[in-house]
Amino acid sequence: MKHKSYEMIIKYLFLILMSAMVLFPILWMLSTSVKPAQEILTGRPHWIPQHFTLEAYHNLFTLYPFKDYFISSLIVSVGATGIAVLFSLLASYGMTRFQFTGKGTFLTYLLVTQMFPSIMLLIPAYKILTTYHLSNTYIGLILMLTSLTVPFCSWLMKGYMESISLELDESAMIDGCPRLRILFQIVSPLALPGIAATAIYAFIQTWNEYMFTYILISSEYKKTLPVGIGQLNGYYRTEWNEMMAACFISALPVVIAFIFLQKYFIASLTAGAVKE
Repeated sequence: MKHKSYEMIIKYLFLILMSAMVLFPILWMLSTSVKPAQEILTGRPHWIPQHFTLEAYHNLFTLYPFKDYFISSLIVSVGATGIAVLFSLLASYGMTRFQFTGKGTFLTYLLVTQMFPSIMLLIPAYKILTTYHLSNTYIGLILMLTSLTVPFCSWLMKGYMESISLELDESAMIDGCPRLRILFQIVSPLALPGIAATAIYAFIQTWNEYMFTYILISSEYKKTLPVGIGQLNGYYRTEWNEMMAACFISALPVVIAFIFLQKYFIASLTAGAVKE
């Protein structure tokens, strides 16, 4: 019994240490965001602000088009996430329900696309979007980010879709139910954890995207949060409290979404681990 109690103590201490390592940067970022600039640049930094102020948050929405950055990020991320989830749902259903020539090659191709850095697509993407007059538009950026997230989202959904019994499809087909109705009314409700996990992944990827947004969007009011935060880094001086306030606001939507959907995310990752 004592041996087991020692093991539990060691495990909890290890978890506490890991949690502290994860939370420390976030808490320091929050602490810095509510400090005046003079206090940040002192030789002996304080963990707890000596002079609490929300000036950095006020400056973000008065001196910079931060609200436009936030709205742009929401439009792009929600749009790309919705399309990616729909396409990955259709692709995963087809991969798990149908047998067709080249299926193995197709699955391998989806996986191989993740082996190459996305920067290789930057010049071709810019050329294509410019040709079709989609550069510097939300639609062009959404389509580009969707193409980057769909391959892995399809694999993620496929793992969960395989855990749903084929007998449900067969029973519905006997009753005359068409394939699309089976997918959206029978299979999709059962695949909700997988859909939620796919949505979390796609949202995080598109919300944090910097490179393609920086190149494809030239309008100041269409830029997303990562690009807008990068512009806060001045040439001669950086207001670190404003930078940390912007980073904290940018991280909130992702953290909130993950908190409420984490159980679905974990369920999707473990689905299919045990076969009947």
